[in-house]
Formats: sequence, C-alpha cells, structure tokens
Amino acid sequence: MANSLREVKKRISSTESTAQITKAMYMVSSSKVKKAERIYKSYQDFMERKANLVRQMIAKTTEDYTHPLLKERPIKKTAYLLVTSDRGLAGAYNSSIYKAFEERIRSLEQNKNDIVCGAIGKQGFAYLKRGKYPLITETPTLVRDDVMFIDILPLANRFIESYKNGEIDKLVLVYNHYINSLSLEIRFEELLPISTLEKMESTREYLYETGIEKTLDIVLPMYIQDMLYGIILDAKVSEHSARMNSMRNATDNATEVIAKLQLLYNRARQGAITTELIDIIGGANAIGGDA
Repeated sequence: MANSLREVKKRISSTESTAQITKAMYMVSSSKVKKAERIYKSYQDFMERKANLVRQMIAKTTEDYTHPLLKERPIKKTAYLLVTSDRGLAGAYNSSIYKAFEERIRSLEQNKNDIVCGAIGKQGFAYLKRGKYPLITETPTLVRDDVMFIDILPLANRFIESYKNGEIDKLVLVYNHYINSLSLEIRFEELLPISTLEKMESTREYLYETGIEKTLDIVLPMYIQDMLYGIILDAKVSEHSARMNSMRNATDNATEVIAKLQLLYNRARQGAITTELIDIIGGANAIGGDA
C-alpha cells in the first residue's frame, strides 16, 4: 500500500510540473497571438491598397501588353506551397493542412507527376519528404516567430522564375487563415497567374516615369512577394492561436488528471489508515481477551 501511495504521489507531482509548463507556454503563445495579429492587420491595409493599385495599372495597359506573370496557359503542372510550422504542439494546425492538401489532389485527380511542392516550415517539409512528393527546393524555408520578409524572398523568387520559365503553370498556397482565436479556416490561394486578379477602373491618373508597362514589369514580381509575405503573416497568427488553444487544453486536461489522482490518493490513504486502525483495535481486543 505504501508503494502504491508513493506511486500516485509521484504521478501527481509529475502532472503538476507538466501543467506548469503548458500554462507558461499558453501565456507565451497568447502574447505572441496579440503581437502577430496586430502586425497582420496593419499589413492587410497595405496589401489592399497595393492590390488596388496593381488592378488599376493592369486596366490602363494596352491590349497587346503581355507579361509572363499575367499569362494564363493550359495547366500541365501545378505548384503547391504548404505553409506550416517549424515546431509541433499546435494541435491540428499542420495535420489539417495535410488533410486538405490530399483531398484537393484527389478531387482534381492529380498525381505526383502533375504537381511540384514546396513548404514553409520544418513540419510541412518533413511531411512532403515522407510522402515522396516532388520538391521545388531541397531544404525547408524556416520562418521565425517574428516573420521577416527576407526569410521568404528566395522561395518566392524561385516560384516566380519557375513560372516565367514554364516549369509550372499555376501556384497555389495552402494555409490556415485566421478568423478569430477559436476558429481557423484552410484556404487555397492561387497566386499565379496574376491574371486571376480582376481589373479595376479608376478616375485617378498617375504619371509613371518609365512608362506604365515598364513599371508593371517591376511591380508584378514585387506584388507576388508581398502577397506571399502577407499570407505567411496570416498563417503565423493562426499558428500561435492554435498553439495557445492546444496548451490551454493540455493545462485543463492536466488539472483534471491531478484532481482524479488526488482523489485516488486520498482514498488509498484513507484505506491505509482504516486498515491500520483495524489492526490496532484487533490487537487491543486480542490482548484484552487474553487478560
């Protein structure tokens, strides 16, 4: 009985330590969510203005203007970019992306020869390697919590060059869109070709020093880079939110386990005390009987 009590006490102590860790991680993730959400919302305004400007510029071009990033062509090879996390402990944040990606491939009846993949985050890259999907890069793109534009620039340029060279015919991003702290939504965002961007007429007139078409040649690749950066900011908010909820659930579960173990410990201890009392009373009665 003593060994059993010590084992239960040890489990209670271990679970309490785990609960302290998960609670601390919850508080850290909660702080990161607020910061990442603030950055993402401020960037949204910038991207909306830039998208409107690109729409207006495209609407002002002549009918014979062409650019590789605007050109639609028959879809022979689709590129998928999975935006995942570098670390785990984020609930279904990564697995939901994998599931949605696989369902998309099945629904479009695409096989591995029809696609090429890239991943942002160690988790997504490891998943693609395990599944033996064709990769556009041999190393994962890591994204720190404080997302930096320079982190994603090489991968963005790699996809842009692949599209220009005809290696891919479409670029689709798969990521978790942040709705609120309790809700995330898997989205498939088509970045290339840019012709999916609707033209927008404007009464404003802009003067372009090098001409509108040469300016567009510079702006369009930058637009893709900025859009990718914005999507990663969105996904990073989702990641912190998912990890925050996961750690909160883990803390709640640990608290529940501690309560059950404490009840078990008290019952076992009460049982041990009762047994000792019965032995004492029995011994006293035996001594009294002999007298």
